Amino acid sequence: MTDRTPSPAPAPNPGNDASSTLRRGTLYGLTAYGLWGAFPLYFASLKPAGPLEILGHRIVWSLVLCLVAMAVMGQFRWFATLLRTPRQALTVGLAGALIAANWTVYIFAVLTGHVTEAALGYFLNPLVTVGLGVLVLKEGLRPWQWVAVGIGTVAACYLTLDYGRPPWVSFSLAFSFAAYGLLKKRVGDTLTAWQSLSGETLLLAPFAVALLVWIQLAGDATFTTEGAGHIALLVSCGVATVIPLLLFAGAARRVPLVTIGMLQFITPVLQLLCGVLLLGEVMPTSRWIGFALVWAALVVLTVDSVHAAGRSRRLARAAQGAAI
Repeated sequence: MTDRTPSPAPAPNPGNDASSTLRRGTLYGLTAYGLWGAFPLYFASLKPAGPLEILGHRIVWSLVLCLVAMAVMGQFRWFATLLRTPRQALTVGLAGALIAANWTVYIFAVLTGHVTEAALGYFLNPLVTVGLGVLVLKEGLRPWQWVAVGIGTVAACYLTLDYGRPPWVSFSLAFSFAAYGLLKKRVGDTLTAWQSLSGETLLLAPFAVALLVWIQLAGDATFTTEGAGHIALLVSCGVATVIPLLLFAGAARRVPLVTIGMLQFITPVLQLLCGVLLLGEVMPTSRWIGFALVWAALVVLTVDSVHAAGRSRRLARAAQGAAI
């Protein structure tokens, strides 16, 4: 008689699951940072709209998309909870103001031919974030972090001399985004990515609508004067804002923070390439030297972070082994 006893199902392999999760998270991160890196080309295509008109549409259409998503997920009542919680509403409102300032400066930079300066801002951002951690959160720095901050400070001074003025686009982007991240850190993980963006755009929406009305009354609006393609591009500001953010949130849940820290440099690298190769911005040799100093600081910071993360994992494994 033939034995018809079914064979046991193969046991799941946790290693394969972890590897698949890591690959998926890395893909999400690469896509998110790649899309952000291509933003100069997208925003340049929105001309002749000005920076403030683009900002207004970005806020409004992002909110529309968020409202639809929150309704589909059954989280629409969260908005009422937010508005009934003044402390949380204030924090979300401050975060919204910071990201709106960041968006405004970035759009202005693209439309006025300062894409490379914007890229510099996002190269400087990790160094500024470390500096704010020391000044605001009173965090201690490891020796090599001090070296990185020192090199970054020298680079900033050198580039100020090279430009003949402070590179205010770079500094504005670096400090506004670092402050935004700092505020998010103080809030913690109490809000999802959807709730965060939804709350920020909801509180910014009255100002955005007023801004668009003012631009329309002043006769400077382009929404209805440049054809259907232009309308579609402005409306797509919502999708262009939300999709990379969701991909980033998916990556952040699946890959180590050190990996995210290294992936983030994809964005300014692509922005720099867009500015120099596709948009025709000039980078004299002296400016490349300044950028090289910034990159040297980032190499030091990244290598130190990788070593620190490895040390933490080894200590955690040792502690776990001792407990057993």
